[in-house]
Amino acid sequence: MPIVTGKDTAGTRRSLTAGGASVAYYSIPAAQEAGLGDFSRLPAALKVVLENMLRFEDGGFTVSVDDIKAFAEWAKLGGKNPREIAYRPARVLMQDFTGVPAVVDLAAMRDGIKALGGDAKKINPLVPVDLVIDHSVMIDEFGNPRAFQKNVDLEYERNMERYQFLKWGQGAFENFRVVPPGTGICHQVNLEYLAQTVWTDTDQNGENVAYPDTLVGTDSHTTMVNGLAVLGWGVGGIEAEAAMLGQPVSMLIPEVVGFKLTGKMIEGTTATDLVLKVVQMLRKHGVVSKFVEFYGDGLDHLPLADRATIANMAPEYGATCGFFPIDNETLRYLRQTGRDEDRIALVEAYAKANGMWRGADYAPIYSSTLELDMGTIVPAISGPKRPQDYLALTSAKSSFAKEMVETFKREMGKAVPVKGENYEMTSGKVVIASITSCTNTSNPYVLIGAGLVARKARALGLDRKPWVKTSLAPGSQVVSEYLNAAGLQEDLDAIGFNLVGYGCTTCIGNSGPLQPEISAAIAEGDLVATAVLSGNRNFEGRISPDVRANYLASPPLVVAYALAGDMNIDLTTEPLGVSKDGNPVYLKDIWPTNKEISDLVEQTVTRAAFISKYADVFKGDEKWQAVETSEGETYDWPASSTYIQNPPYFRGMAKEPGVISNIHSARVLAVLGDMITTDHISPAGSFKSTTPAGIYLTERQVAPKDFNSYGSRRGNHEIMMRGTFANIRIKNEMLDGVEGGYTKGPNGEQAAIYDASMEYQAAGTPLVIFGGIEYGAGSSRDWAAKGTNLLGVKGVIAESFERIHRSNLIGMGVVPFEFTNGDTRKTLGLTGDEVVTIEGLEGDIVPLSLVPCSITYKDGTVKVIQIKTRIDTEVEIEYLKNGGVLHYVLRNLAKS
Repeated sequence: MPIVTGKDTAGTRRSLTAGGASVAYYSIPAAQEAGLGDFSRLPAALKVVLENMLRFEDGGFTVSVDDIKAFAEWAKLGGKNPREIAYRPARVLMQDFTGVPAVVDLAAMRDGIKALGGDAKKINPLVPVDLVIDHSVMIDEFGNPRAFQKNVDLEYERNMERYQFLKWGQGAFENFRVVPPGTGICHQVNLEYLAQTVWTDTDQNGENVAYPDTLVGTDSHTTMVNGLAVLGWGVGGIEAEAAMLGQPVSMLIPEVVGFKLTGKMIEGTTATDLVLKVVQMLRKHGVVSKFVEFYGDGLDHLPLADRATIANMAPEYGATCGFFPIDNETLRYLRQTGRDEDRIALVEAYAKANGMWRGADYAPIYSSTLELDMGTIVPAISGPKRPQDYLALTSAKSSFAKEMVETFKREMGKAVPVKGENYEMTSGKVVIASITSCTNTSNPYVLIGAGLVARKARALGLDRKPWVKTSLAPGSQVVSEYLNAAGLQEDLDAIGFNLVGYGCTTCIGNSGPLQPEISAAIAEGDLVATAVLSGNRNFEGRISPDVRANYLASPPLVVAYALAGDMNIDLTTEPLGVSKDGNPVYLKDIWPTNKEISDLVEQTVTRAAFISKYADVFKGDEKWQAVETSEGETYDWPASSTYIQNPPYFRGMAKEPGVISNIHSARVLAVLGDMITTDHISPAGSFKSTTPAGIYLTERQVAPKDFNSYGSRRGNHEIMMRGTFANIRIKNEMLDGVEGGYTKGPNGEQAAIYDASMEYQAAGTPLVIFGGIEYGAGSSRDWAAKGTNLLGVKGVIAESFERIHRSNLIGMGVVPFEFTNGDTRKTLGLTGDEVVTIEGLEGDIVPLSLVPCSITYKDGTVKVIQIKTRIDTEVEIEYLKNGGVLHYVLRNLAKS
């Protein structure tokens, strides 16, 4: 479908020739020549956004000349000018956990627009959308040659209803493609195949236009592709759906933090060690809602795979994105991964013509800067609860001992025999060691490094400890290609790291069950079992219900910890085990040199492998091809399905919007602490039969073994609202010492949050949530906002919000508020027994208004405080008046 461009009243359209063809483009130097301002020293990341303004400038309706001039003011003001702009990404990327509910919403919108008298076919993506199925495979089988096929078979058995629905969507919607299960993780597929760095398309006049490849994705780690100079970030499914339907992303011109990298990595260190340090530094610096751009001569020594690792973890350091400008390494990677030579020529010519090329003279203005010499990086891990909790490997053992006392309030010495085994479980035992996630598993340097650790360990006669559940889930099939070509998969298999599937697995909580006897021993002793994974998230309750301490590590260190089997062993000084000759084996004995790794990468990671593995990327295997589905422009919702249900958002919707209402006499559903993540709010993992979601399924004759996970059931709002605030580790401060999804019900007694919500809603009582700093950190999952809405919550009052979740709350009609004047839940002495009234929302409210909040305490005392509405832009006011962004889009489409 042709791209839509603006009127170009600024006169910035030019042409260039590359790869034997002439294309039009919107020129930043031309805008400067036209007197619109000096853009020469803007960071490349911001020039991508500026180009978007030039291309869609229409004289004032959506993008005005003043919006363009604002970027010059940004540079004059030292990197600050928070003007609201309307940004249009070129495409949308989804994965199945977040993609299924997005497609459910689109299907429901087709029903909704018909009810309003509109045309169902108007609900259709206007920009290309790719959905990669990567979140569904679970590790039931591991450590043997049949693990991959067994897990794939179970994946289809559990998820057939979802796959049938996605296949219907692929046929019903234009511009919508599905990458089948077993292909790879969406961010790897994007990095290795879908992304082009510079895109081309025909405009409404039939002329070919070149422009930067940009996207939003329904996964927070969409940022990985910024390593390839593709500007992209995670949004909730709600915001992605709006973008699909032609609604621009409303945003403020961001600050851009410059992160200067110097030097080069030293022997024995990896990209994972580097990114964990970067996460720690940027979290401390403070980059929420900001772009981070990496620059400096250190980039000359940083392969693109390592750049992608750093870009991937932007959500962990809190930034909107972590961007790397186009340079020679970008071109090398495009060529290695099989991109067309004409495309590569265009990328170079376009970047140089439009001022987006990182050359020796690249010296932009940044809002603020910080610097890191990569020669100072040491082996490291991060944990036990947050990615920014950086630990040099030398301090890992002592840190765990300290955490046992201070965080977990447990003694180290307790040991519990494991039934039927000849070993005991103690706190600190590593029960999961997983090479997993998008962050590392398409980086050949760390994957081949892990294979070489396995090879050397195998040669010495070492094996994983018997209580360790090991797994290897590569980011793409290309990984298996080069591991097999190097002969390393055989070595990994020998110590238990067999292929278990191509998907996210352990990193999103799809780690599968532990051996029942091990699980029972952990529970009996109330032990702190640990997991070590090469992922990006280690939040409480995310990885496994049996594991309390989770550590992020490089793939080679994951292998090493599987051999050691215990966080109480100092890998830098103590032996991992004993060789077949009876000698102690230390980490240094099995760690490969950088040259060993780079030589194998050079030999085995080939352009031919990428071309071969992505030749039929949308075709899928025989299982996918055999999936049968219905046809039609609207979906025939199966009444008995426990996976896919028609959500209630658009039922009975009026043709005209309403108003933002004040919140009167609301009760408190939860009082929550700092760093409440979207995993706390809407967990993705497994759940028990005693939970509200489990009871719902049991009543519908679904056996516990078939429950699957919350994430896989995101197409069913009945499951997901029951799972909201249901993380097993969440702590509601309304209750003393209680973990899990509980609150005080209307009668003051402890109750499940879902049950209490239903009672309050039946009585017509609105609800509010109180929180601390960084509320909504972590994943982009829209269900954290959808579930909040369906539980009857009208407002969330916190000390600060993470970017994506704040936007998602607005998108679902829930108003986010921030405390002011030093007030917090603690200074106010909130217990959850209060009654809350918030006024000032009706009438002519403006972005970031201060409004009065009246708190009536249990003893009748009343305190009035000022809180700030985190309605950041004018268009967000319109979203809230409509009840959410999708309601806004639906009404506009129905009118048109």
